[in-house]
Amino acid sequence: MTDAYLRKTRTAAGIGLLVLALAACRILAPVSTPSPEPPTATELLPTHTPAPTETPTETPAPTATLALPTLAPTLVVESEAFEVRAHPDGGLFAGDLVSFEIIGPQELDLEGQEASLSIDGGPVLGTAGFGGFGIGGRRQATLQWIWDTAGLEPGDYELEIEILPAGTSFTRPVTLLPEALRAFPEPGASWAMSESDCCLFYYVTGTAAERDLQLLMDTADLEADLAVDQLGVDLAEAIPVVFLPRVLGHGGFAGGEIYISYLDRNYAGNAPRQVLHHEIVHILDGRAGGEFRPSLFVEGLAVLLSGGHFKPEPIVPRAAALLDLNAYLPLTGLADDFYFSQHEISYLQGAALIQFIVDSRGWEAFETFYRDIRPHESNQQSAAIDAALEVHFGLSLAELEADFMAYLVEQPHEAEHAVDVDLSVRFFDTVRRYQQALDPSAYFLTAWLLGIDEMLDRAIVADYLRHPSAPENVALETLLVAADLALRAGDYENTDLYLEAVNAVLDAIEAGDPAAFEADPLAADHFALTLAAMDAGYEPHQITIDGESAVVTATDQSTDLIQLTLIRNDTAWNLAE
Repeated sequence: MTDAYLRKTRTAAGIGLLVLALAACRILAPVSTPSPEPPTATELLPTHTPAPTETPTETPAPTATLALPTLAPTLVVESEAFEVRAHPDGGLFAGDLVSFEIIGPQELDLEGQEASLSIDGGPVLGTAGFGGFGIGGRRQATLQWIWDTAGLEPGDYELEIEILPAGTSFTRPVTLLPEALRAFPEPGASWAMSESDCCLFYYVTGTAAERDLQLLMDTADLEADLAVDQLGVDLAEAIPVVFLPRVLGHGGFAGGEIYISYLDRNYAGNAPRQVLHHEIVHILDGRAGGEFRPSLFVEGLAVLLSGGHFKPEPIVPRAAALLDLNAYLPLTGLADDFYFSQHEISYLQGAALIQFIVDSRGWEAFETFYRDIRPHESNQQSAAIDAALEVHFGLSLAELEADFMAYLVEQPHEAEHAVDVDLSVRFFDTVRRYQQALDPSAYFLTAWLLGIDEMLDRAIVADYLRHPSAPENVALETLLVAADLALRAGDYENTDLYLEAVNAVLDAIEAGDPAAFEADPLAADHFALTLAAMDAGYEPHQITIDGESAVVTATDQSTDLIQLTLIRNDTAWNLAE
């Protein structure tokens, strides 16, 4: 096979031909003093969101659900309304154990309906009922690992899907690529495990996590010790930590285990110390107990005790800047729809609110209040908080909010805080927009997040190791990596330029422009550099352009990072001799 053919194959698989939609379809301490200061978290290396269990959910599971209109039952459901996604993501190969998501129209009531699937007129491989999937509760039937392609020939196959009892049936094409074309490190990859003082670590061999394992283990031990001191909760048992070789969500989930994205091209951020601490706090917070822990306080506590959300940051001054930006979210709505509110603002406000309670009433008073919140008969988290506030502090949630806003108004803060918060919101909004467009299985509300135990039982690595990796994906991801690095360095001008480039390309893709990267000159350069590096057999992870030259940090059939120098000749980028 030629390099050009391999690249063409990856493009077709990675950019969505195997998403299987019809052409007509739309594609989550006390310290010894009563008022602890947040720890100073030093930067290290990938970052966070909510949390998995055997079925992808947040920790704690949010009570808020998407409002889905209910239609009258119908005997016929239009097949064009359904989207079918295959996993592993980013292309299927002969030998894969394949799962399918049959995603129904969200406005349609599919209660009592099931999807069955067969291949090429063969027997039914499996059936599944429609239900809410992930944090977002997307309406779908999930057929996990139902098609074993071991021994099948590469080529085209036809999925046959039937929705019963509605009686709707439809087909989708699917292609199996030759097993020999699987990219490094997949052919020799397997799950491995190592243990430190705090944790059991699961990682895939041949990945960045294996390369940096000792550093990651040492970091986790330091962060676990700090979290134990903060919360006064003994570890009791080791915490399972799974390092994911792809981006899922914002890079971190916690349930019975911790799941952390760790890879060289982590387009959702690059601070593993921060996310490790955040997720360890979630685990210890859960072990500390409490009948009902509202999401606002669960996430706020993890951010506060980590010294920031995605990076070390002055929490209260940044929350005060929300008032300058007219971006403050009222607490009642925020408490009731926490994970559906603007992500960065909600986490920041939760942390600042806890700091306010601690500053005004002390750590012990907050802990007593927090652990004593009870579920409310209305099932509203705001009502549960309101009731507990009356019992412990003699005030309502509305009165607490008035005091909190007065506290924020009094906080000294700089104009830079508002700029940084605004760009942080824009950065992660852009990350999520990219995921929804070109890496949909990574989107945090419906991430394809499988439990480590079942993956170990079946020795499956492809569902996490493989992901969309066409040149279009890689180029946009390197732009997001550059935006993240610029934002962390306080280089706001370049952060804005990188985000504009990504959004220009996504706008063009949505408009159906076949030359989407021509929509922005910076994006065009990243795409051209990506193509040049991939044609030479390298996988780019970071791109830095300086006039007519560029440095591409890449890998080549190993985890060793290589720096390539490319020179612009006329309108083309070429590897320097």
